Amino acid sequence: MNIELGYGTGKQSAIVPDENILQILTPNKVDLGNAPVGADSVREALAHPIGTPRLGEIIKPGEKIAIITSDISRPMPTRVALPPLLEELFAAGAQAEDITLVFALGSHRHQTEEERRKLAGDFACDTIRCVDSDPEDCIHLGDTSNGTPIDITRVVAEADRRICLGNIEYHYFAGYSGGIKATFPGCSTPAAIQENHSMMILPDAHTGKLDGNPLRADLEEAAALCQVDFLVNVVLNEKKEIIYTVCGDLTKAHRRGCAFLDNLYSVPVKEKADIVIVSQGGAPKDLNLYQTQKALDNSKHAVKDGGTIILVGSCREGFGNKTFEKWIADASKPSDLTDRIKRDFKLGGHKAAAIAMVMEKANIKLVSDMDDATVRQVFMEPYADLQSAVDDAFAEQRAVYGAGATHSADGTGSEHLAGQPSVIVMPYGGSTLPIAE
Repeated sequence: MNIELGYGTGKQSAIVPDENILQILTPNKVDLGNAPVGADSVREALAHPIGTPRLGEIIKPGEKIAIITSDISRPMPTRVALPPLLEELFAAGAQAEDITLVFALGSHRHQTEEERRKLAGDFACDTIRCVDSDPEDCIHLGDTSNGTPIDITRVVAEADRRICLGNIEYHYFAGYSGGIKATFPGCSTPAAIQENHSMMILPDAHTGKLDGNPLRADLEEAAALCQVDFLVNVVLNEKKEIIYTVCGDLTKAHRRGCAFLDNLYSVPVKEKADIVIVSQGGAPKDLNLYQTQKALDNSKHAVKDGGTIILVGSCREGFGNKTFEKWIADASKPSDLTDRIKRDFKLGGHKAAAIAMVMEKANIKLVSDMDDATVRQVFMEPYADLQSAVDDAFAEQRAVYGAGATHSADGTGSEHLAGQPSVIVMPYGGSTLPIAE
């Protein structure tokens, strides 16, 4: 079988024998019937909000409106979702000069004007004000019971109305993206984000968990301090097209979207594999290692202890975060990172620790545009092409089994004859969550 995975704006491919492939984890088949997609999906959801009146009954002419959306590192198709939203606002009497589109940077870099225009589209950029969030110009709105300071960029904090856009996908410690994450941590300061994210090491802060997740609870306290008037969240297919939209109440609509995501992307695995080949699906999700790590984290649920993960991502911008890069440079072995995060949590360093936690379970080969020395510094094996990584992984796993041996690598009773390793492929690793069947 020829396996093709998204890689930047192109692809990486490799031949894998059919008999070795346990599963290719693609989204579940969900019957959407005649449900609208793309911009029409957004229009339909705007007309039928969950838990709130329509926007026309919420906003008043002359009010300052902040629309918060994702930055260049996210796949949110703002240019598709924004025009229907603006139509709704203008029909309700809002004026273009009263609307600001804010790109939520979180801890990411500032964007170029070209990138903002690519995200928002010409109509929005030529009609309303479009700016990046500014961590240097924030207003303190209070603290959560955890002590997290809710510092929100001024243009959002001072708005009369706040509308959050975003796409819902799995998040490795907040449970799911979307919802309040556009405003907080999206429009906050590194210090505030760090305080919230420090809870990622707690056992209940993990992928797919909302209720009982302490980090999520902290986010929802933030929502009470910086109230959002309306939510527009979408779910994307593997082509990054909008196939489902929820609008309305920040929590109720978000929960409905998360339930749909589970139906689509929570994929049962029959058994774990010796080798997992995983990609973020290409640009923009694999722009840097900081973002590509999300696919790696999901893949850990599909690999056996002692197995191999082949992570495929261009990472053409390198690490993507200075603190992340420094923590890697300071570590002599992966356990240095997991030990450090427990005593000295730092935003950016948390990604390094998350990678090290996966290394406790599996070896990692990285197919990327990063130079070999840098990849080895991250304690991964560097490759420029997927086929070479696959060939080496097969050779190593066969050596573990031994030719002609019958072996159960993880104690589950799953046997492989003649040293043949099993393989799971995850073409959309950042969006696909393997779960036990």
